[in-house]
Amino acid sequence: MVAPTSIRSLGEEDSAKRRQILDGARRVFMDLGFDGASMNEIARAAGVSKGTLYVYFADKSRLFEAIVEDEALEKGKIAYNLDPRRDVEITLREFGQTYIGSICRPGGGSSIRTVMAIAERMPDVGRQFYANVLAKTINRLAEYLQAHVQPHDLAIDDCQLAAAQFLQMCQATLFLPFVFQAEPAPSAERIARVVDSATRMFLKMYGAKPK
Repeated sequence: MVAPTSIRSLGEEDSAKRRQILDGARRVFMDLGFDGASMNEIARAAGVSKGTLYVYFADKSRLFEAIVEDEALEKGKIAYNLDPRRDVEITLREFGQTYIGSICRPGGGSSIRTVMAIAERMPDVGRQFYANVLAKTINRLAEYLQAHVQPHDLAIDDCQLAAAQFLQMCQATLFLPFVFQAEPAPSAERIARVVDSATRMFLKMYGAKPK
């Protein structure tokens, strides 16, 4: 019988190998795009044989889907403090800065660019990325906003719409220039300035008016 420690070490080795392949594949996809990437190039970048690559992933499409899944998991780990007891203005500022910092970090826009490029040809991948990354972030903020509609801190009819609007305002002048490589990743100071403006605009629109 195989000892439990051996089973665990084999599992850890398998997980490490999969991570090694994903990291190599991510670099190739980001450098060459989906169409330009080949399994040969991915195997070389990951430092594994082509045979080993196919043990883990049946083809390039499945490998890219795994990268999208991995990206969703990483985004899900981002710590947004959305405790409903927290002050709205402080929470929105912190949320906005954390959100923009995550999507505009150096290298962070590459996966979004690649998904955008292949979403028409591989709609399932596009839908998966939107549902597991973008929509979940909107939903988390919408739930926080809804909690503050009840005690009349905010006057919002549609919290999903309001959450999406806030995220878009935070992206203004930051995300599109970054994702299309027109500008480098924005500084923390610039992010704070844009998010502060977005927060003030949001509260002017949706802040509860005194009776």
